[in-house]
Amino acid sequence: MFNRPWLMTQEWHDVLFLHWSVSADELRKHIPSELELDLYNNKAWIGLIFFRVKGNRLRLIPPIPGVGAFLEINLRTYVTYKGRAGIHIFSLDVNNPFIVKLATLRNFLPYQNAKICCKRRNNVFTIKSKRSDKNAHPENLITSFEVVSQIIERSHFEQWLTERYHLWTKPKDHLFRVDTMHSPWKLQNVTGTIQENTMGSLLKSNFQGKPPIAHYSKKKKARVFSPIKES
Repeated sequence: MFNRPWLMTQEWHDVLFLHWSVSADELRKHIPSELELDLYNNKAWIGLIFFRVKGNRLRLIPPIPGVGAFLEINLRTYVTYKGRAGIHIFSLDVNNPFIVKLATLRNFLPYQNAKICCKRRNNVFTIKSKRSDKNAHPENLITSFEVVSQIIERSHFEQWLTERYHLWTKPKDHLFRVDTMHSPWKLQNVTGTIQENTMGSLLKSNFQGKPPIAHYSKKKKARVFSPIKES
């Protein structure tokens, strides 16, 4: 897919996708002006994604103790830039302060410290997250879910939500693209409840109180490429 060496590799485990439709007019206020919202059936979408990161390391370098594994929850929307489809990230909460320090150099990506735990009992997962940075807006998530199907045959919409290989970020005055490579997602249906959700407080549409479209994927190995400055 990409004709240059990858920079970093990770494994993503127990991936939970939660999606809500939201107002396109409201979302446009919060993305870089160079990007266009990617709509599906004239609707904009917010994705809240949880996963366990394992095997996090740079190319040709063995894993560094303390940064190889962590939990992450990111909030994203779907955008395009010059014909490419991808994502724009609003927040990335992780339970590893060292990862936050590295990733927030020059404000490149909006990482935040959070207390995150994920427990599994039989086939039921429970995720609890509470943002812990004193200067950040407090955002919490408590949800439980159960995987209720084998791997499904994905619809066009489900592929549209999940098969995203480009991320755009705009620290200061320049737009950058980060490319990711992995095999297609293998999705399973889930059922569950959300006990608390204050993520995405920058939006006023109260999407958090609505039932999401939810999917699960057991594992994915990904390779991440070095950022490219867009022209």
